[in-house]
Amino acid sequence: QVLVVESGGGSVQAGGSLRLSCAAPELIFSRFAMGWFRQAPGKEREFVGSISRSASSTDYADSVKGRFTISRDGASNTVYLQMNSVKPEDTAVYYCAASLTNEFHSTPRGIDQYNTWGQGTQVTVSS
Repeated sequence: QVLVVESGGGSVQAGGSLRLSCAAPELIFSRFAMGWFRQAPGKEREFVGSISRSASSTDYADSVKGRFTISRDGASNTVYLQMNSVKPEDTAVYYCAASLTNEFHSTPRGIDQYNTWGQGTQVTVSS
């Protein structure tokens, strides 16, 4: 059973923008920090960014800081990843995940700190 569902992936030219969405059940969305990860072909899955349960704190990988923004909407139980000024190296399958922590202001980075994963959505950036 897939509890977290990503959408919004696709193809975009370098310098363009894309917004990914992640829908989760209210029981998960309201209780845990949420994160985005990505995995490029032949590479390990890596942290992109996270947002705290309270939405008051965010954290980003250095490679996307200043270009990507994470937000969450309690009305729709959805987490968003706004991707601006994308680069070919952003090409990957992007995964949304719910963390193990229910601390209000925590923004975990480690893959092992997340236990509920979506199936991923492909993002392809052409030069």
